[in-house]
Amino acid sequence: MTVKFVTSHPMDKYLRTERLPHIWCPGCGVGSVFDAFLHAVDSLGIDPNKLYIVSGIGCTGRAAGYAKFDSFHTTHGRPIPFAVGLKQVRPDLHVVVMSGDGDLFSIGGNHFVHAARRNNDILVVAMNNFTYGMTGGQVAPTTPTGTRATTSPYGNLEHHLNLPYFAAACGATYVARWSSLHVRRLKDSFEEALQRKGFRFIEAIGPCPTAWGRINAVREGIDMMRYLRDNTEIRDFEDPKNVGFRWGEKIIVGKFKDEEKPTFEESMAELREKLRRGLK
Repeated sequence: MTVKFVTSHPMDKYLRTERLPHIWCPGCGVGSVFDAFLHAVDSLGIDPNKLYIVSGIGCTGRAAGYAKFDSFHTTHGRPIPFAVGLKQVRPDLHVVVMSGDGDLFSIGGNHFVHAARRNNDILVVAMNNFTYGMTGGQVAPTTPTGTRATTSPYGNLEHHLNLPYFAAACGATYVARWSSLHVRRLKDSFEEALQRKGFRFIEAIGPCPTAWGRINAVREGIDMMRYLRDNTEIRDFEDPKNVGFRWGEKIIVGKFKDEEKPTFEESMAELREKLRRGLK
């Protein structure tokens, strides 16, 4: 039997390998989510020159720096307005925002609301690890009620934000939630979303053993993966208002919304054409 040694990774063509090894902690879910995204891009055969990744500050935001696409690492909470502006001037690009739950829904929450309301033609991927992983493990809008953070040592008293419900209510045309355990379904969801138009949103739940897990008795990434295996339930097209959860309850995953409506960019192009004809 001939043994063949592989010295490269199948996704190396999409990675800035000179920047590896990455900064993500052992057991972190961001790498799995990022890998699923790259496999979706590869499966669709998207021209790397036509794909742009925008990120904010945080663990997930580092993905933009590792991808061999044009990318921009914005200030904290500001990836969506940058992405919206980019799509305005380069409507031919696939514009993807890839960032964390704190960046997108706390510091950048207002931008999310209005980009979804306008139906800007971008894909927003939120890696939800229930915390501010890079800056100290503070409580975030997505921290499950009752669980602990460095700023809520006796348990989080706030009601956590149901991201799919929030996205759907704001006007997103495609809404899905998976986890870093569901890598095949997550890849398929990325493929679907990259082929849709309008404001598309995918939440990816994943472990943060370092900042969130260590103070909530989920100290290893594998512990969180076992939890996701035993406590997730797939319900496609479930009403998003029903997919909120408390820690210890079932986490509903699936594709919850998939519709089409005119994008802001299409409406702008139509207006420009009307003005052009009117000026002649």
